[in-house]
Amino acid sequence: MNLFISFLIGTFVALPIAIVVWLISFFAFDQTMMLSSAYSLGGGLSIYWLLSMMVKASFLKKNQLTRKEYRYIKKNLDEANLKIKRLNKSLFQIREIPSFKQRIDIIRITRRIYNLTKKEPKRFYQAEKFYFSHLDSIVELTEKYALLTSQPKKTLELNQTLNETRYTLNDLSKAIEKDLYVILADDIDHLNYEVDVAKYTINTHKEQKYLEESRLKK
Repeated sequence: MNLFISFLIGTFVALPIAIVVWLISFFAFDQTMMLSSAYSLGGGLSIYWLLSMMVKASFLKKNQLTRKEYRYIKKNLDEANLKIKRLNKSLFQIREIPSFKQRIDIIRITRRIYNLTKKEPKRFYQAEKFYFSHLDSIVELTEKYALLTSQPKKTLELNQTLNETRYTLNDLSKAIEKDLYVILADDIDHLNYEVDVAKYTINTHKEQKYLEESRLKK
C-alpha cells in the first residue's frame, strides 16, 4: 500500500475541512480561539482517519485480502526488507570481478520480487518459497562468503570452501530467478493469451480482406 499517496489524499481533504471548522466555530458560534482550534484539530483528524480507513479498505478489497492476511504479509515483508539490506551490504563487500554480474543479478531479482509483492501483496503466497527459504539461505551464504573473501591469506582449505560456496550461490541465484518466474506466471499466461487473440484478429482480418479481393476479381 502506498502510504505516501494515502497521506497526501488525507491531508489534501482534511486540511481544508479543519480550516472551515475553525472559521465556523470562531465566527459563527463565537467560540474562543482555543476551543475553535480544538474543534478544528478534532474535525481534521477525524476526516483524515476516516479517509485512511477508506483507502486501506479499498486497497484490501482490490487485492482480495483480509486485514489479518495483510498484517501477516506486511510483517513478513518488513522482515524481508531488512534481510535484503543485509544481502546488498554483503554483496557490495565482495571485491571479486568475475562474480560481479551474478551479484548485480541477485540484487536486481530480490528487489524485483520484493517490490512486486509490496505493490500487490496477494503475490506473497506465490513467493513463499523465496521469503521463507531462499532469501534466508542466500543472505547467510553471502555474509559468510564476504567474510571469507576478505581474509588476507587463503589456505587450500579456505579456497576449496570458497569454490563450493560460489557453486551454491550460483544455484541459489537460479532458484530465486525461478521464484520470480512463479510470481509472474499469471502475467505471462495473460500476455500469451492477449498475443494469441491479437494474432487471431490479424489473421481473420487478412482472410476477410483476401476473400473480398477474390470476389472483386471475379
